[in-house]
Amino acid sequence: MTTPHPVLEQAAALLDFERYDQARALLSGRLAEDPEDVRAWVMLGHCHLAAEEPKRALEVSAEALKLAPEDYGALMLRAHAMTRDEGWRTVEPVLREAIRIAPEEPVPRAMLADAVFREAVIQYARTSGVTRLEFSDIDRVSREAAEIAMQALRLGPESVYAHEVAQRIASLSGNGTVADQLDEAILRLDPHHHEALARRTEKAAKAPGVHAARATELYADALSSHPDSPQMRQRLDHATYRLLRGTRWLAVLCVVVAGGMINLFPSDDGPVPELPLPIGRRLWCVVVMAAIWGFGAWRRYRKLRAGAQLNVRSLIRRRLWARVVLAQSAWATTCALLIAAPPWSGLGVPRILFWAGLLPTAATLWFDRNRIR
Repeated sequence: MTTPHPVLEQAAALLDFERYDQARALLSGRLAEDPEDVRAWVMLGHCHLAAEEPKRALEVSAEALKLAPEDYGALMLRAHAMTRDEGWRTVEPVLREAIRIAPEEPVPRAMLADAVFREAVIQYARTSGVTRLEFSDIDRVSREAAEIAMQALRLGPESVYAHEVAQRIASLSGNGTVADQLDEAILRLDPHHHEALARRTEKAAKAPGVHAARATELYADALSSHPDSPQMRQRLDHATYRLLRGTRWLAVLCVVVAGGMINLFPSDDGPVPELPLPIGRRLWCVVVMAAIWGFGAWRRYRKLRAGAQLNVRSLIRRRLWARVVLAQSAWATTCALLIAAPPWSGLGVPRILFWAGLLPTAATLWFDRNRIR
């Protein structure tokens, strides 16, 4: 095995530290000294890829392949540059050549599975004229790609990318069980994998019986691993809003409890009690309302993890509708207290307070599920 040139070793170290300009300067000097150094051309191409310059990387890969048409590194550089430059539909011959040269490598097979899958779906959509593909359609046209992905997994059971491609094919084909298993495998290999973690979190948060507080904690934990994820931020905001939205039910319950205590709508079976009510009964109603809020909201809030609590406060500051929800809850609870606490001698004012607290709150309970964007 030949020893790498010291300049290439230095450039590789600079690439690891994302110092692309310095690495390019070194490699350019090396190529000026020896323009037939294929490894220097390939490393220069990867510098351009890392700097989001796929067209320059394509040009560099062409120079490397002129010198060594069967060089695996140059072929893979060209394949990566083509896919970064929206060339998935034309990359298949390059990948098949890389597989021929290095049949034991899993990455070119995984990329080939990705390319074959994309092309099969595009061709089917064009020939069939459909605008929305069903799971059964994708499953039928993706069999070749799925088989290639399985070959990649057999060759590289530790390759995260091979698992990603296989998971995408299984998910879009409607095979949820296999997709979930592949997500678990991805997370075993990379516990902080952004997309797999997001999918697992969303599935857990939307499972039957998962209440808003638990969903909020799940999304907050996922966001802590990837703070810059807009998808997880949006999901966390939705779950937090569901949590805040539940406070209005508590407020409505308080209004109903207060109205029931004073029996605002008497009947033959339930006549109006003698007014004003004794202070002990009025205080007991206030205690019941405090217990409703204590167990229904405050206790649940205090049990949330710190990240979820922070997002509750953040959402209230950022979103108008979250503040509207709290204002409605506070208004309805205030009306309930005004019904229960004063020594009313008639039912007129308590009835007005009852409807004032109940109707504005109840009217919006069913119509604001999608207010948070």
